[in-house]
Amino acid sequence: MVKARVGDWVVVEGVTLNASTRRGQVVELRHADGSPPYPVHWVDSDMRTLVFPGPDAHVVSAEEEARRAAAAVDATAR
Repeated sequence: MVKARVGDWVVVEGVTLNASTRRGQVVELRHADGSPPYPVHWVDSDMRTLVFPGPDAHVVSAEEEARRAAAAVDATAR
């Protein structure tokens, strides 16, 4: 079962060739045990929605996402 904490990220992978990956930050928890659904703030649309992660989604810790973002910045700076 998926578990999250406030500040973690929901990542939804595109399931078709031209579909992009969506990233949204978990902004609150509805259940103390970290189970879904999650109110998520989406980076691409600046919208907040209630998310029940499906099979194309996974949760990434805030620390993991920070490392990924820093690596992406480093890669573009080269």
